[in-house]
Amino acid sequence: MKIPMKHSQYLLLLALLALGAPLPASAAVETYDIDPVHTWVGFNVRHFFTKVPGSFTKVKGSIVVDRDNLENSTVETIIEVASIDTRVKMRDDDLRDRFFAVTQFPVITFKSKAWKKTGDQTYDVTGDLKIRSVTKEVVLKVKSLGFGPGVKGAPISGWEASTILDRRDFDVSADQDSVATQVEIVINVEADLRKHPAEAK
Repeated sequence: MKIPMKHSQYLLLLALLALGAPLPASAAVETYDIDPVHTWVGFNVRHFFTKVPGSFTKVKGSIVVDRDNLENSTVETIIEVASIDTRVKMRDDDLRDRFFAVTQFPVITFKSKAWKKTGDQTYDVTGDLKIRSVTKEVVLKVKSLGFGPGVKGAPISGWEASTILDRRDFDVSADQDSVATQVEIVINVEADLRKHPAEAK
């Protein structure tokens, strides 16, 4: 004769089954540190008719990536203004002193606030950009280039970003009509997966 299962026994059985069931996979959240050796923060600005390229050679920062949903990701960067390089020392010195006032404002910072998917691996990344004493919201057009093994198999990620800024919005100005106010920004980033302290030993 079958003995009917009591309600309390049924609940206990469900609890035991739940304990034995596999847990759902957690979101793959990872932190990547920007590799300054393989990262390019470049710009183009028109001088009279011709675009003059330049870059900042010293940049650091991190990207916290939600691999299950990149819209949950964040990025923070710090750029050293003194590292500006247009291949002409006199011009670089002028940019540092007159345009950027590097002694007072030695760094440019960016901190994202929102990622919005716009296409296949492309995102509008909105964040606060601070140049000199001015902080303004800007949108970077970002593309995820992928995740995979780098040197010696260490995990890396790759990114592209671009935007157009009006330098007057950030008080990066001087009485020089020959230099355009619109500046094209082009960024290429390689970032290394940050090791967990236990893995770093």
